[in-house]
Amino acid sequence: MVPRILVTNDDGIGSAGLHSLARAATSLGDVVVVAPDSEYSGAGAAIGPLHLVQPDVHEAAIEGIDEAWAVSGPPALCVYYARLGAFDGAFDLVLAGINPGANVGRSVQHSGTVGAALTAMSGGIPAVAVSQSVRGAAVEGQAVGNGLDGQEWQTAATVGVTVARGVLGGPVVAVNVNVPNLPLRDLAGWRPTVLAPAPSRGIGEVRLSPKEGAPGSYSVKLSWGEAHELPPESDGGAVRRGLVSLSVLSPVTTLDPALPIPGGDALNGLLGAG
Repeated sequence: MVPRILVTNDDGIGSAGLHSLARAATSLGDVVVVAPDSEYSGAGAAIGPLHLVQPDVHEAAIEGIDEAWAVSGPPALCVYYARLGAFDGAFDLVLAGINPGANVGRSVQHSGTVGAALTAMSGGIPAVAVSQSVRGAAVEGQAVGNGLDGQEWQTAATVGVTVARGVLGGPVVAVNVNVPNLPLRDLAGWRPTVLAPAPSRGIGEVRLSPKEGAPGSYSVKLSWGEAHELPPESDGGAVRRGLVSLSVLSPVTTLDPALPIPGGDALNGLLGAG
């Protein structure tokens, strides 16, 4: 049977990165795009308060793709709907991206791109999240509008689909792929990586600034701190060195229940257990 590939993202159905990845994925099988109808960056694996918002699904058009849908909700919800059979059957793989800005280190916890991949994996579908660095920004830096004019989308699409081909038919995993923003011929190679221990550039200061004419309301002002040197074995460090980073993410699970549990002894005394 021809594999069915679900392609989603967190930047919305109109994203050039999504379109590039979806068209490249047609070499893997039958592609169905199910993506948010608007920007949902930073949504993580959230699906939203479904009992309140009652998300809608709309038909969409993407050149070169036979079936596309826009969902009024985050990318994890797109995958969740697909897992439940909303789009005419099961899927063999989920591809998320291409995100404009690498998802490395701590940002992996908050990324909607990665959240879609984790949601797929938790439902028994292997997944690949694809992100690409942006020129002139820190490794994790994002860009919009004219800031994306120099994106080498085809490089990230080619790399992402190559990894996806290796994932198809194998164990259920979620692979986080981060690609330098370079022509394919200029990539220095690839390496397996761990999550970077710190952002490439941390936040230097966070302060509340009163909003004029709105007593009791404040804007949050952020300033950047010093840049950090990331180790070469980390995802961010690899991308900074011109390498494709591949990180295999683990599912959310519990540790061995026989291990000491923080607070457990106090609960024994409180509840008379043990």
